Amino acid sequence: MRKRDLGAWAELLRVSALFTVPGDALAGAAALGVAPNRGTALALGSSLCLYEAGMALNDWADRDEDAIDRPHRPIPSGRIAPRSALAAAAVLTGAGLALSAAAGRRPLALATALAATVWSYDLHVKHTRGGPAAMAAARSLDVLLGAAATGTAATGTAATGTAATSGTAARAASGLGTAATGMARARSVVGAPARGSSVIGTAVRGAGATTVPTTRAALPGALVMGAHTYAVTSVSRHEAHGGSTLVPLTALAATLGLGALGIREQRTSPGTPAARLLVTALAGAYVRTAAKPFLHAALNPSPPLTQRAVGGGIRAMIPLQAALAARAGGGASALALMGLVPLARKLARKVSPT
Repeated sequence: MRKRDLGAWAELLRVSALFTVPGDALAGAAALGVAPNRGTALALGSSLCLYEAGMALNDWADRDEDAIDRPHRPIPSGRIAPRSALAAAAVLTGAGLALSAAAGRRPLALATALAATVWSYDLHVKHTRGGPAAMAAARSLDVLLGAAATGTAATGTAATGTAATSGTAARAASGLGTAATGMARARSVVGAPARGSSVIGTAVRGAGATTVPTTRAALPGALVMGAHTYAVTSVSRHEAHGGSTLVPLTALAATLGLGALGIREQRTSPGTPAARLLVTALAGAYVRTAAKPFLHAALNPSPPLTQRAVGGGIRAMIPLQAALAARAGGGASALALMGLVPLARKLARKVSPT
């Protein structure tokens, strides 16, 4: 494939926005108190595929509109054929569902719901008043997908370990049973108490105790990501023509509210001072990234400033995801996510995320 063709596909798929995807899976995993595992990786791959499917489908669905408002886009400019974009969307959707299926039935169910939301949004809902809500639902489902896949993998690992432990316990119980019989016989001779049965019960109960992570723990973080996505999507509906002051102003208020919520909750958490400081810093980075362009768009709702506001809102997802991960105890994941920020900023100069 020629360099010109690669550039066209990078623009169609908005590769600079891809850096906002890994944080969903990592934030979902952190909410369960589980380290990223094979399920997390599968969820991340599924999310990337479904996200890119949505990008390709979006431009295919908007090709006539873009021919008027954005003739430089890959499809109206003739650099990518419409059928190629549609085929890419279908293949990427299939790949995303296949990866989620490898993670388990619950991840597949969530990925199917996510794919249905993406296709519904691009083909119809986007042009209705329900557009922002659909995008918010998609982002929330993505966080839950990461949690479900991580939890399924963690549960499977725990079950394997429990089975091995149970076998050991059974063998131990057999030995304890023999000992108990001997102790019972000895009781008639020396009057000693026989406690073998209570020891066996303790051993068996201990072998069967397994903590199973639940996806429900990731719901608060999923709702936070959904709220931010709703605000950004509302602003994006005006990026072609501008003209709205109230919408970016509302998005600014939402950003300040979410940032303050994260800081307030962290101050009352039992985490270490270093962990609380990290969350506060990440929440501050989120507010700084999104608030300034939203304010500029509110003061001057021109198309260029509105587009910058959308770009800022998209980039702000990374520190928001990092703050959510850190608040749940995933400090390593949070720092790894923040390492994506300079890469996203650098690539955004070459390929617009909007």
